[in-house]
Amino acid sequence: MTWVREALLFAAGITLFLFGMMRLSEEVQQYLSNVRIRQFFRLAVKRPLYGLATGIVTTVLFQSSTATSVLVVGMVSAGLMSFYRSLAIILGADVGTTVTVQLVVWKVTEISPVIVFCGGMLWFFGQLRWKKIGEGIFYFGLIFFGLELVSLATAPFKESAAVRELFQGASHPLLGLAIGVVAASLIHSSAIPITILVILAHNGVITLYHALPIVFGANIGTAITALLASLVANINGKRTALAHFLFKFIGAVMCMLALPLFLRLLAELSPEVAQQIAFGHLLFNVFVVAFFFFFLQPFSYLVERIIPGKVETLPIWPEFLDDRYLQDPAAALEQVRKELRRQMFLVQRMCASSINLISHFGEGRARDIRYIELVVDNLRRELNRYLMKISKGGLSVDLARKLFAYSGISDDIERIGNHAVYVVGLARVRHKGDIEFTRWAYAEIEEIAELINRNMEDAVSLLDGITGELISRIFSREDRIDRLVREARKRHQERYHTGACQPEAGPIFVEMLLRLERMSDHCENIAEYARDLK
Repeated sequence: MTWVREALLFAAGITLFLFGMMRLSEEVQQYLSNVRIRQFFRLAVKRPLYGLATGIVTTVLFQSSTATSVLVVGMVSAGLMSFYRSLAIILGADVGTTVTVQLVVWKVTEISPVIVFCGGMLWFFGQLRWKKIGEGIFYFGLIFFGLELVSLATAPFKESAAVRELFQGASHPLLGLAIGVVAASLIHSSAIPITILVILAHNGVITLYHALPIVFGANIGTAITALLASLVANINGKRTALAHFLFKFIGAVMCMLALPLFLRLLAELSPEVAQQIAFGHLLFNVFVVAFFFFFLQPFSYLVERIIPGKVETLPIWPEFLDDRYLQDPAAALEQVRKELRRQMFLVQRMCASSINLISHFGEGRARDIRYIELVVDNLRRELNRYLMKISKGGLSVDLARKLFAYSGISDDIERIGNHAVYVVGLARVRHKGDIEFTRWAYAEIEEIAELINRNMEDAVSLLDGITGELISRIFSREDRIDRLVREARKRHQERYHTGACQPEAGPIFVEMLLRLERMSDHCENIAEYARDLK
């Protein structure tokens, strides 16, 4: 039953690898969000070379080009990055993923227990920041500890003539290519099949001739995950995923045509098969970068012709806050007003999308709202920083009052966005729990949502010009929304007692009503600030 033990060890190693990679990716993404992920990508959208470097660094941190690709597809879908600017990051991600394979060649797997132990100690006994760092180190070590288990499981293959014949048989390279595509597609990672090839090569089980087509196929397979993620993305998100697939597919076809030349080149670079495989993975992706990098503009035009349509891109950073206006506080505050209007427009979009998700949930649109929230939060920080600079100059009483009002309005706008994100979370719970609201509940939400949307439209109009009529309409609707929420909660209790609705729906529905009411409350706050400026 030795083979059963080896199979279980192999499966356990793969499981630990996947778990470590997913958790490390999640931790890094959360950390990047905390330190303003938009700042991390700021250089990426300036020049393609910066985008290439950003893709490499991001993938090294995530230990997964798939995670980077899915993140970029999401940001493009949310309108935070243009399709053209995303291409260089995708190319960089493909190069960054080769680091994991090279670390396996350098036998980092052998010291993985030390990495896991050190990371675990920091995680369990560290304080605050060190605790989070220790958790990241633990997951990083777990990736390579899983691969060490795979290495131990495959070591006996070296003595098996049947296994060597299986891996070294005269199979066609196209079969290897297909195996790589399928394996990476199912596992959602090219790193696993390629690192397994390196481990098999270390154990003398596989040759470069049979491994290299699998490497090419795995690179194609990893692009399929991004294609699947793009199914819930908008036009630009689909374009980015398609471009990633075309990069890999065209590169694999060209390398397969030049396979004999590729094999000779790798044989010259290193005498060890494991290192040759790692170099093959690296050279494949470097070749793809070299082939496409200088033709990104025409390539983007080609993909846009394949998937036609226009999509708005949302600037991540303020468009109007220019330090040159600070010498004139009145002019600077006018720029703040313009930025507030843009911030309100983004939040209005978030609210409309979040309310739509209550009845028609989609994970892609939910993710888009989360990305837009990053922009709104960033705008609030930048607005507060700019207002602080304005306050250091000599301000008249009227300008000081306006500065105070604009600061409060920015906070209220940002809080509306927070409530929209909370509604998305409630909609996700309803969807995943297969919890249905009654038709009366949906009708009540729709009526309240319509009033909130009109209040937001009037709040935007107040930023263009303050009138008593606009302020009065917002106050009047707010009173009506409060009344409708009270009545909806009362009717829900009646439906609950008569068994007309699911018991699980109650807390979610009531919390949604509360969040919608809070959105309108903040619109009323904006109207109050505007009234003080009349």
